Amino acid sequence: MQQVWPLPARDLDEAALEELYTYPAGDEDRDHWLAVNFVSSLDGGIEVEGTSAGLSTPADRRVFALGHDLADVVLLGAGTAVAEDYPGLRPDATTTARRERHGLSPVAPLALVTSGASLPADATSVTDVEVPSIVITCASAPEDRRRAWQDAGAHVVLAGEEEVDLADAVAQLADAGLRRIDCEGGPGLVGSLLARGLVDEIRLSIAPLAVAGRAARVASGPAALSPPAAFEVASLLVDDSTLLVRYVR
Repeated sequence: MQQVWPLPARDLDEAALEELYTYPAGDEDRDHWLAVNFVSSLDGGIEVEGTSAGLSTPADRRVFALGHDLADVVLLGAGTAVAEDYPGLRPDATTTARRERHGLSPVAPLALVTSGASLPADATSVTDVEVPSIVITCASAPEDRRRAWQDAGAHVVLAGEEEVDLADAVAQLADAGLRRIDCEGGPGLVGSLLARGLVDEIRLSIAPLAVAGRAARVASGPAALSPPAAFEVASLLVDDSTLLVRYVR
């Protein structure tokens, strides 16, 4: 893998790649760092036949793994977690050693955002996990659904009344020591996070594929951001025609 920016250009070994994708250290002005991880086609689509798997390349998989290997928590919209049949993380030897080096817990939990209806209690993201998932919901979510998540082993966090208050949700994660947040979709959640100014970094892998059609894009929502959220390039890598860009706010 070759770093094109910042200059000078250089080849990156695994240690240098890990250093590049390490979450920033906390400071008194910032209590969390929220990074969005996505793979996109060169024409802006994020799915092939409904999932991202058809776009992923070996380079994308390397940096995608770094996203959750170095995170305290993985944030997901419940709809995406269900559509992707997303299980809890199961670190291999490489991940275990990496997390030990960075002083992280052995396994990063999943944090699933839902207003209630989009997450069944028997979802893989709730039941097929090594550490309890966190279900972030709102006070209007039915009590029987909240109880079912708890009975299935999840930790339920309330943020907001009629809908999930994402700023409160992120603050509660940070207060619980889960300040390195790796968001892996979906587009609706990312759009809402962007609208609330909660995204610090976007890690975008651009696969050398065109999909056309009506594929979803990285962020969506009922209204466009006005003004658009501004980011700048922090790094640009190239590996076998895949571009890997880190944008920071």
